[in-house]
Amino acid sequence: MAASQAAYGVEKMVGHDGSSVTRQDVSSYGGDTGKEETMKALCWMGKNSVQVRDVPRPKIIEPNDVILKVTGSTICGSDLHLYHGSVIQMSKGDILGHEFCGIVDEVGSAIKKVKKGKRYVASFQIACGDCFFCKQKLSSQCEKTNSNTTERAMYGGQTAGMFGYSHFTGGYAGGQAEYIRVPLGDVNLLEIPNGVPDEKALYLSDVLATSYNAVHDTAVYPGDQIAIFGAGPIGQMAGIFAIKAGASKVIFVDTEPRLTFIETHWPVEHAAKLELVDYKKLSFGVTNKPTVVSKLKDLCGGRGPDAAIECAAGEYAKGWLHWLEMAVGVETDTSEIINEMIEGVRNFGRCGVTGVYVGYTNHFNIGSLMERGIRLIGNGQAPVHKYWEDLLQMIQSGELDPLQMISHRVHVEDMDKVYAKFDKREDAMQKVFVETKFSLPACAGSPELTRY
Repeated sequence: MAASQAAYGVEKMVGHDGSSVTRQDVSSYGGDTGKEETMKALCWMGKNSVQVRDVPRPKIIEPNDVILKVTGSTICGSDLHLYHGSVIQMSKGDILGHEFCGIVDEVGSAIKKVKKGKRYVASFQIACGDCFFCKQKLSSQCEKTNSNTTERAMYGGQTAGMFGYSHFTGGYAGGQAEYIRVPLGDVNLLEIPNGVPDEKALYLSDVLATSYNAVHDTAVYPGDQIAIFGAGPIGQMAGIFAIKAGASKVIFVDTEPRLTFIETHWPVEHAAKLELVDYKKLSFGVTNKPTVVSKLKDLCGGRGPDAAIECAAGEYAKGWLHWLEMAVGVETDTSEIINEMIEGVRNFGRCGVTGVYVGYTNHFNIGSLMERGIRLIGNGQAPVHKYWEDLLQMIQSGELDPLQMISHRVHVEDMDKVYAKFDKREDAMQKVFVETKFSLPACAGSPELTRY
């Protein structure tokens, strides 16, 4: 916690670069950004510590703002990186949550498209709509919503601002709350049509676009054999989209309870294409014992899969060396999964990275990458605006059912307990729908509400 807040302190001293067209560092509400009325919100309080608190409601502070009454949100594996303190520039009291939908409560004077009283889903990224990247619908790389100088120094450029995801990405309050301010609302909200319930539309905000982008940016061709590292919601839906792209085999690399969840929720008509690999039952590193790499070779004719997609993250070390190096700050991310993908795929294979990696890693097998012609592809933060209208049409037609990944329905007032359970993978928790006092009745197929 101290290091994260110290990094934010440095950013405040250095100052932003002035490129943002909307106000940043409104990660909670109060003073000129909040009302006297309060709401429930999930707040980051320090490493491995979150609390549901009564905090001021947001108010319109810019003409392009929209205030939503949140009717649905969720918790993402990316949120755990904040919970664990892996992402820098968090500040005590920051409101979390980058996936949400709701009903419009207020609109700013410059809002033209968004209408009060209608339902909308927000993209997890905040885009301006008219910069170089936004004109190509590459909204996650908007040039005008995040002027954080630390990110520019670390990465050589900046991503778009993001809801509920630290001051490193702009410092915008998130949607694990009863109300939220949406800057540039005409750009970053998609109307939810009648007939599409919140429980399906919500996931257009991130998980569906991210998994779809992982598959199509890495490139999955008809007949390909694909390995997916990480069987959480992103990995699960990446598997579904890989099948839709024509994959002949999908191999999930993870452990329990997620492998069983995948097995029991996998489309029956594609059962013969599914393979499950429990990494905890295998060795790793330089060894003569069976490893994830050797297992992938065995499952794919001795050569390995055509492509691998990383849907886990860089903070989870397997061996003591990476654990130690991350603990003392010599690296921020482990290269173990990346190396398993590079070594595991066939020669001239492809490796896409969708799981969150924060900074730098050691012991990267660049030799295998170069000598065997492996393509390493950073899938980037998914450009939601590029995909969400097409994905919505898939939902409307019945081609895509997001409910297949939903394991629990919970209440925002219990979110502090849900974080702990999700982190420990208790109760086979895969993906949750978080309701508030404004939520509509549950749709058919939604799990029953569980209170903690």
